[in-house]
Amino acid sequence: MRLITHNMLVSNIKGVTNGYPLKIEADQVETRESEFDAEFITSMLPKIEYGVLVEAAAALGFTDLPPAHDLTEELKADESFLAKVHHALLDLHLVDGRLVCPETNRPFQVKDGIPNMLLHEDEV
Repeated sequence: MRLITHNMLVSNIKGVTNGYPLKIEADQVETRESEFDAEFITSMLPKIEYGVLVEAAAALGFTDLPPAHDLTEELKADESFLAKVHHALLDLHLVDGRLVCPETNRPFQVKDGIPNMLLHEDEV
């Protein structure tokens, strides 16, 4: 599972009011290089929660992203920064582990890169 996917996932357990962001507990992480596209990353920056990306990347062992409070318009145009965001969003893959609801601590398994977000009968 790429972090671009993680950035958009939310816990939909009945009664949960704060199901975002899901905490990552990684058992296996892989890096799979992909072609860098600065224009795509620039267009994605306003659509993602950058602070959540920084935390998720750190949970997978990638700590090269600057903190959210350092994010400036100048930085958003820097190709080196965009390459780091690209790496975090598209090259880091959570292969096996868990995504944990921040409110209930309920784990959602990630197996072979696929998050299982199905709810139990009593959670719907």
